[in-house]
Amino acid sequence: MAPKRTREEDTGGADSASSPKKARGGFRVGPENLPDGAWKRKVTKIKKDLITKAKVKKEYAKIKAKTAPGPSSLPIPPPSPTSTSAPLPPPATDPSSSSSAPQDPSSQPPPESAQENLHPSRLALLTTNTPHLDLSNPNLLAEGHPSTLPPPKRNNGNRKRKPDYFSKELDLAEKKKKAAEAREAEFKRREEERQKRISDREKFRRQMAKAKTPGHRDGKVKVGRESKLLLERVQRMVGGGN
Repeated sequence: MAPKRTREEDTGGADSASSPKKARGGFRVGPENLPDGAWKRKVTKIKKDLITKAKVKKEYAKIKAKTAPGPSSLPIPPPSPTSTSAPLPPPATDPSSSSSAPQDPSSQPPPESAQENLHPSRLALLTTNTPHLDLSNPNLLAEGHPSTLPPPKRNNGNRKRKPDYFSKELDLAEKKKKAAEAREAEFKRREEERQKRISDREKFRRQMAKAKTPGHRDGKVKVGRESKLLLERVQRMVGGGN
């Protein structure tokens, strides 16, 4: 008779029981293929900070569980089913007996073994009532009391002046404006000189026409007046050439 085939469930259960459990991989912060540089250092720092915070929370939970008060030793009487009146007030406690009163777990110092594993700042928060402020952290300084914190130092002398992004454009516009004003003034000066030369030529033409006109008495040309005009013209030409 052929042997009976084993079920897959039985074989699978045996294999799963005999195979070792896989180790859990750690959590990741950012991609794994980052090159060596500022980004990788930043991701590594964030991961270390998260691990430190998780360890601190775990230690704090252990300390809180150890220092938590137990249940009250006084038994609570069960209510009688026949009583229909108002409920009785709670039993008065003796203020002198401080052993039965619950204590605040935050006011008790942690054990010495736990103190060695805690961060110094967390240890200061647990052992003292007043919060410990780190003066080098601006976030903690902003949350602190203004009366207990020193005023921030203002160093206006070493503060860099804010750059004027439009200074070059303003200087260029000012130069263009001055150049345009200079061109306009030169154009006006040349126009005035041109009009003056035109008027001088027109005046000289009229004077020459009058000098060449023969006289009424003898009908001769006035050579003296014409020579005077020609001499003035030559002097102007010589002076302009020099």
